[in-house]
Amino acid sequence: MTEDELAAELASLAEPPFRARQVAAWLWKKHAAAWSQMSDLPAALREALSERLAIFTERVVGEARSADGTVKCVLELGDGERIEAVAIPAAKRLTACVSTQVGCAMGCAFCATGQDGLRRDLSAGEIVEQVFHLQRLAGRRVTNVVFMGMGEPLANYDATVRAVRAMIDPRRLALSARHVTVSTVGLPRAIRRLADEKLPITLAISLHAPTDALRRRLVPAAATVSLDELLAAAEAFYQSRHREVTLEYVLLAGVNDTRPCAEALARIARRLRCNVNVILYNPTGPAEFTRPSQAAVKAFVSWLTDRGTNVNLRRSHGLDVAGACGQLTRRSRQSAAR
Repeated sequence: MTEDELAAELASLAEPPFRARQVAAWLWKKHAAAWSQMSDLPAALREALSERLAIFTERVVGEARSADGTVKCVLELGDGERIEAVAIPAAKRLTACVSTQVGCAMGCAFCATGQDGLRRDLSAGEIVEQVFHLQRLAGRRVTNVVFMGMGEPLANYDATVRAVRAMIDPRRLALSARHVTVSTVGLPRAIRRLADEKLPITLAISLHAPTDALRRRLVPAAATVSLDELLAAAEAFYQSRHREVTLEYVLLAGVNDTRPCAEALARIARRLRCNVNVILYNPTGPAEFTRPSQAAVKAFVSWLTDRGTNVNLRRSHGLDVAGACGQLTRRSRQSAAR
């Protein structure tokens, strides 16, 4: 809730406007987990608010800590559904990877989340709440947020944008907008709509293939969207704020790690004037895909850089704790069903 929305709620209880500032400070700055902790509010008001509003609706039901410091958790929602969120530490950063849906309808062939289909959208509150749980588990403040967990953020557009606004609002989570990245499999209409929001955030496109034919094999949702249509929307987003778009590219052995793929990807990167994040595949169980060898990865990156592409080989996190998106949740759901 914004401070104005809190003020309206409190006004319905005949409380003065300054109460909203008090409550907002407890929620967003002091990270109160219960109304009873808000010691400068009248006891009667605390009781009334506890009956009307929930601060948190999720609870941690699974947790895994990697040797590299990554913390992955399973969160149970109020209706019993489960999602996952990840905290990825670095020297000066703590990145929260958050989910926007329970499951996903995009059906990417190599993704654990997509194997279960879409169960429901998350609310903006359910998205933002993940950051609070990750901060508590990691023991430090989140500095960056990436919308790269379960689900397609732009298929849950309104909740995603509302969550982003809460994250970058100086009176709420107060993150730098430049440290918030929304990742999409590529929904052109939604990308153009996001461009009109004028939010100074980063857009990442999960490309994974540089041709229509290969992309439709790996990303079934791309069957009705041509690369030209997707790239035109990405160009419109760039023009709206002159912030580079990032291309995400999961490298799959013998599938999209060939020299022709690298050459085609370099042409796309040149057209968009963008960066490419090469991501090493995290195995999700029995499947047709495997992680490329180190030699193959090195060759692919070299082919791109030789053609002037700015490449970031993303370090893999959490391989020892079911690192691929959706794995830990699937295991948790299966255990709960037994």
